[in-house]
Amino acid sequence: MNTMNNEANKSLNNSTATTSVDGTRNDKVNYVIDVANLNKNFGNHKVVDNLSLKVAKGEIFGFLGPNGSGKTTSIRIMCGLLTPDSGSGSCLGYDIITQSAEIKRQTGYMTQAFSMWSDLTVIENLNFVAHMYMIKDKKSAVENILTQFNLTSKATQLAGSLSGGWKQRLALASCMLHQPKLLLLDEPTAGVDPKARRDFWEDLHSLASQGITVLVSTHYMDEAERCHKLAYIYNGVLIMQGTSSQIIKQNNVRTYAIDGANLSELSNKLKLAAGIEQTILFGNTLHVSGSEKELLTKELQQLPAEYKVKEIPTSLEDVFVYLMNRHTKVT
Repeated sequence: MNTMNNEANKSLNNSTATTSVDGTRNDKVNYVIDVANLNKNFGNHKVVDNLSLKVAKGEIFGFLGPNGSGKTTSIRIMCGLLTPDSGSGSCLGYDIITQSAEIKRQTGYMTQAFSMWSDLTVIENLNFVAHMYMIKDKKSAVENILTQFNLTSKATQLAGSLSGGWKQRLALASCMLHQPKLLLLDEPTAGVDPKARRDFWEDLHSLASQGITVLVSTHYMDEAERCHKLAYIYNGVLIMQGTSSQIIKQNNVRTYAIDGANLSELSNKLKLAAGIEQTILFGNTLHVSGSEKELLTKELQQLPAEYKVKEIPTSLEDVFVYLMNRHTKVT
């Protein structure tokens, strides 16, 4: 575990320290988050294991990993919302341990579950949040946020009666009322339709372009690909980080698509074959992947002629499942 974490940290130091969000070289990156060797235990369970990470200003940084892998805990520690057992770091220029109150004042946090008051209207919810943050000109702030997130037409509607997409928009609007510099989003689009998810991500990129940094955990691969950078966490350990293309390249996974009959039966057989590390059914096509090209191609060449086999680009989802399978076997 420690070896994998050290490799990930080394890759991080080599790649992000001189690279800006748009991919251009920059030796003076403005890091919003810079943490080192963070650890956190809950009882005998180690949730965060020697985590080191840097996140640049205006970056949308995505966290991937299975349920219970430590994504949410890692995010909360890095932003001063939870105290680590050991380690150090800064967030927004403040120490994550001794200056957590200052960090919280400049952070917006959106939970996975809808946390607004269902029996209040949209505008009543926003007014209440503005009051909690002690915003001076509450009326102006609420009116501006209603306009910014296209909520004006929903202002008098009960929050509980909103669709999933509008609830999500309201939650994001409430996070932005006090004009935070950092947003923490914990699987924010779970249960939301594709169009609402797409609109939500347009909002996130708009905010990032204004210099707001976003940390988001997600299980949707199309969302992960829209992040500037990603971190894959397993059992609290940072396994891999980088852009989506870097992560795909670093894993050196080859993927082949197979068309033919009885693919489910074929999938079960190939799972036992040498060189084949995973099989995934996508409709009428079977994706087969492995990191050892010679073994993989040798096995596929033995398939009956009725099957059509062709190499395809490895997707982020292929790599995500590959990493899950690989580290499940290791542990």
